[in-house]
Amino acid sequence: MTNKNLFVELKNQFHRDNHVFFILSVIGALLSGFLGMGVSWLTGELIDTASGNGKWSISELLIISLCIAAFFLAASYLTYYAKPRYIRKAMQNYKQALFSKLTEKNIMSFRSESTSTYLSALTNDCTSIETNYLDKEFWFIFRMTSFVTSLALMLFYSPVLTLVAIGVTFLPLTISLLSGKKLSKQEVTVSDRNKSFTATVADCLNGFSVVKAFRAEKPVSGLFSEENTKLENSKYKRTKLQIFINTLGQLSGMTAQVTVFFAGAYMALAGKGITAGNVIMFVNLMNFVVAPVAELPGLLAARKASRALIEKIAKSLSESSFAGGDTELCPLEKSISVKDVSFAYEDGKEVLHDISFDFEAGKSYAVVGASGSGKSTLLNLIMSGACGAEYSGCIMWDNVDLKESSSDSFFDQVSSIDQNVFVFNSSIKDNITMFREFPEEEVSEAICRSHLKELVEDKGDDYLCGESGKALSGGEKQRISIARSLLKRSSVLVADEITAALDSQTAYKVSSDILDLTGITRIVVTHSLEERLMKRYDKIIVMRDGRIEEQGTFDELMAMKRYFHALFMVA
Repeated sequence: MTNKNLFVELKNQFHRDNHVFFILSVIGALLSGFLGMGVSWLTGELIDTASGNGKWSISELLIISLCIAAFFLAASYLTYYAKPRYIRKAMQNYKQALFSKLTEKNIMSFRSESTSTYLSALTNDCTSIETNYLDKEFWFIFRMTSFVTSLALMLFYSPVLTLVAIGVTFLPLTISLLSGKKLSKQEVTVSDRNKSFTATVADCLNGFSVVKAFRAEKPVSGLFSEENTKLENSKYKRTKLQIFINTLGQLSGMTAQVTVFFAGAYMALAGKGITAGNVIMFVNLMNFVVAPVAELPGLLAARKASRALIEKIAKSLSESSFAGGDTELCPLEKSISVKDVSFAYEDGKEVLHDISFDFEAGKSYAVVGASGSGKSTLLNLIMSGACGAEYSGCIMWDNVDLKESSSDSFFDQVSSIDQNVFVFNSSIKDNITMFREFPEEEVSEAICRSHLKELVEDKGDDYLCGESGKALSGGEKQRISIARSLLKRSSVLVADEITAALDSQTAYKVSSDILDLTGITRIVVTHSLEERLMKRYDKIIVMRDGRIEEQGTFDELMAMKRYFHALFMVA
């Protein structure tokens, strides 16, 4: 989907299933816009009546004032009832659509981006959009209604004095036009600073243990302080610009009012067909003429800035996305065949060289080698083959080239276990099922096969795992990840150095749990060369300098007494 189409789709979310409240809010803003004209007219008539020049009696004006008060209450109630409901629904729709589009991105696209972009879009930017786009569209309707009705009433009573009023409004209009563009740019700058600040905060909090371990509190605080200062300076400049615009607007507005007052007083004294009440009415009406003129460019600039925020996130959601091919993958029946695959992160710096290997369905494979040998790169390349990764050669899923397969169907068939398993602050069961409904017998089977039964019996499947799973051990989180894969009925399970952060006993148990699984292809990148585990793998792939140096069972490789034998003896 193009940026433009996605922008339109996101913007349309404000009105989805929300038209009634929007229309009622518009009606409330329109009715409120008439009140300024009514009150100003009533004030002028009261003064003329009090001075003996009025056309209405006090009792008649009292009835009219009560009608205006009732009109005001009706308009206010309509706004009170409809506007908050419209904004609530609009923001719910917008954030839900934004998050849904985010979840549609493939894994490789998301990994290449900064999460701060989306954190900022769902927090700070949403606040700006709500304030400057949704709320101000009704303020705009109110102001424009006040402007048109006030100008119409002024023309009705004195076209000459109205021309004077129009002439003096050019000053606030000019000021607003000149400053409106600067305000829009400053709003976007604040958004960008918010994004950078959010990223810094996330880094500081996620790396808290590292900061403490290396006694880096002061430099990290300095980093935070620098980003905080930049953000607050950008907000300071925005606020200063807003105050400057408002001050000039108020000053020019007062100048316009005083000018109209003196012109009206002169016309009244000279018998130019205007009364003292008309002069006061004109002065009051000038509030509703000057204010919209002064605020209009600012309102438009704020809306433009908010549109820019929507366009920016639409661009981020559209960029780097790769939908993959159209071929749907079925459960693996034969093998994943890597054929003559080479890969480079940068031009001229190849890290994998002519890799060829068949991962047969249902078997277990260990990928081993020294650090930097390319074992994790090989695994990542298999995982990203359906997501547009650039490599030479081909990776076949049975008879389907992964580049031609649907990335969604690929991840339906493949589960990955990372070193740091993410666990939600929810129940054990929710983390296993990933908040989806499954038959109880399937959940129980996944719990048993992943060796979580003892944990569930001890704490219950409704036990809260804590933020990022802090209430669980590393091994328990890894087993939850295994249970997820089993429940998902993946035909392939890949694991990359999942035991690196675990103690040796737990690492052995988790690795053994994976090897105990049946009916699923297991590809495990590991640095551990535990003999009892190595003997259980159907085949071991030994990587060296981006190539497959050796392959075979543990006994076969040890009998060769070559590279794997040396690695094992050192380990």
